[in-house]
Amino acid sequence: MIGWGQIVYGAALSAVFAAVLIAAAQGRSRAIVWTGALAAAVGPVAWNAILRATHGEQFFTDAPLIVFPVSWQDTGSGVFTLAAASLGYGLGPLGGQPTRTSIRYSLLAAVAALLVDVYLY
Repeated sequence: MIGWGQIVYGAALSAVFAAVLIAAAQGRSRAIVWTGALAAAVGPVAWNAILRATHGEQFFTDAPLIVFPVSWQDTGSGVFTLAAASLGYGLGPLGGQPTRTSIRYSLLAAVAALLVDVYLY
Protein backbone atom coordinates (compact mmCIF):
# COMPACT_ATOMS: atom_id res chain seq x y z
CA MET A 1 0.00 0.00 0.00
CA ILE A 2 1.21 3.49 -0.80
CA GLY A 3 2.35 5.52 2.20
CA TRP A 4 1.71 9.17 3.01
CA GLY A 5 5.32 10.12 2.31
CA GLN A 6 5.09 8.69 -1.18
CA ILE A 7 1.71 10.36 -1.75
CA VAL A 8 3.07 13.78 -0.77
CA TYR A 9 6.24 13.25 -2.82
CA GLY A 10 4.20 12.34 -5.91
CA ALA A 11 1.88 15.30 -5.41
CA ALA A 12 4.84 17.69 -5.17
CA LEU A 13 6.39 16.27 -8.34
CA SER A 14 3.06 16.51 -10.13
CA ALA A 15 2.66 20.15 -9.08
CA VAL A 16 6.12 21.09 -10.30
CA PHE A 17 5.71 19.28 -13.63
CA ALA A 18 2.26 20.81 -14.17
CA ALA A 19 3.61 24.28 -13.42
CA VAL A 20 6.39 23.81 -15.97
CA LEU A 21 4.01 22.52 -18.66
CA ILE A 22 1.45 25.26 -18.11
CA ALA A 23 4.07 28.02 -17.95
CA ALA A 24 5.58 26.75 -21.20
CA ALA A 25 2.14 26.75 -22.81
CA GLN A 26 1.08 30.26 -21.79
CA GLY A 27 3.63 32.00 -19.57
CA ARG A 28 1.62 35.15 -18.87
CA SER A 29 -0.38 34.65 -15.70
CA ARG A 30 0.93 33.32 -12.42
CA ALA A 31 -2.64 32.62 -11.29
CA ILE A 32 -3.08 30.18 -14.19
CA VAL A 33 0.19 28.41 -13.43
CA TRP A 34 -0.50 28.23 -9.68
CA THR A 35 -4.06 26.96 -10.17
CA GLY A 36 -2.85 24.13 -12.38
CA ALA A 37 -0.01 23.27 -10.00
CA LEU A 38 -2.35 23.23 -7.02
CA ALA A 39 -4.82 20.99 -8.85
CA ALA A 40 -1.98 18.63 -9.85
CA ALA A 41 -1.12 18.28 -6.17
CA VAL A 42 -4.65 18.07 -4.76
CA GLY A 43 -5.97 15.57 -7.32
CA PRO A 44 -3.43 12.80 -6.65
CA VAL A 45 -3.58 13.36 -2.88
CA ALA A 46 -7.37 13.02 -2.89
CA TRP A 47 -7.35 9.92 -5.09
CA ASN A 48 -4.54 8.18 -3.21
CA ALA A 49 -6.15 9.01 0.14
CA ILE A 50 -9.31 7.26 -1.07
CA LEU A 51 -7.31 4.22 -2.21
CA ARG A 52 -5.45 4.15 1.10
CA ALA A 53 -8.64 4.44 3.17
CA THR A 54 -10.38 1.69 1.22
CA HIS A 55 -7.34 -0.62 1.01
CA GLY A 56 -7.48 -0.54 -2.81
CA GLU A 57 -4.26 -2.48 -3.47
CA GLN A 58 -5.50 -3.93 -6.75
CA PHE A 59 -5.59 -0.48 -8.35
CA PHE A 60 -1.77 -0.49 -8.35
CA THR A 61 -1.43 -3.21 -11.01
CA ASP A 62 0.43 -1.86 -14.05
CA ALA A 63 -0.66 -2.58 -17.60
CA PRO A 64 1.67 -4.99 -19.40
CA LEU A 65 2.99 -2.26 -21.70
CA ILE A 66 6.72 -1.64 -21.51
CA VAL A 67 6.55 1.90 -22.91
CA PHE A 68 3.49 3.05 -20.93
CA PRO A 69 2.89 0.86 -17.82
CA VAL A 70 -0.17 2.77 -16.62
CA SER A 71 -2.33 1.48 -13.75
CA TRP A 72 -5.81 2.34 -12.50
CA GLN A 73 -4.14 4.24 -9.68
CA ASP A 74 -2.21 6.37 -12.18
CA THR A 75 -5.35 7.00 -14.21
CA GLY A 76 -7.29 8.05 -11.12
CA SER A 77 -4.66 10.66 -10.31
CA GLY A 78 -5.07 12.13 -13.78
CA VAL A 79 -8.87 12.09 -13.59
CA PHE A 80 -8.97 13.70 -10.15
CA THR A 81 -6.49 16.33 -11.32
CA LEU A 82 -8.62 17.05 -14.39
CA ALA A 83 -11.66 17.56 -12.15
CA ALA A 84 -9.77 19.75 -9.66
CA ALA A 85 -8.19 21.86 -12.40
CA SER A 86 -11.49 22.28 -14.25
CA LEU A 87 -13.15 23.53 -11.08
CA GLY A 88 -10.18 25.69 -10.16
CA TYR A 89 -9.94 27.37 -13.52
CA GLY A 90 -13.69 27.69 -14.04
CA LEU A 91 -14.28 29.26 -10.64
CA GLY A 92 -10.98 31.11 -10.59
CA PRO A 93 -8.70 32.87 -13.04
CA LEU A 94 -10.39 31.62 -16.22
CA GLY A 95 -13.99 31.97 -15.09
CA GLY A 96 -14.75 34.59 -17.74
CA GLN A 97 -12.88 32.85 -20.55
CA PRO A 98 -14.23 30.32 -23.07
CA THR A 99 -14.39 26.77 -21.77
CA ARG A 100 -11.87 25.71 -24.40
CA THR A 101 -9.22 27.80 -22.67
CA SER A 102 -9.77 26.36 -19.19
CA ILE A 103 -9.97 22.79 -20.50
CA ARG A 104 -6.66 23.18 -22.35
CA TYR A 105 -4.87 24.11 -19.11
CA SER A 106 -6.80 21.51 -17.12
CA LEU A 107 -5.65 18.82 -19.52
CA LEU A 108 -2.03 19.93 -19.17
CA ALA A 109 -2.28 19.61 -15.38
CA ALA A 110 -3.94 16.19 -15.69
CA VAL A 111 -1.35 14.89 -18.15
CA ALA A 112 1.41 16.08 -15.82
CA ALA A 113 -0.10 14.19 -12.87
CA LEU A 114 -0.64 11.06 -14.96
CA LEU A 115 2.90 11.00 -16.35
CA VAL A 116 4.47 11.62 -12.95
CA ASP A 117 2.41 8.74 -11.50
CA VAL A 118 3.33 6.37 -14.31
CA TYR A 119 7.04 7.08 -14.48
CA LEU A 120 8.31 8.69 -11.27
CA TYR A 121 6.68 6.91 -8.31
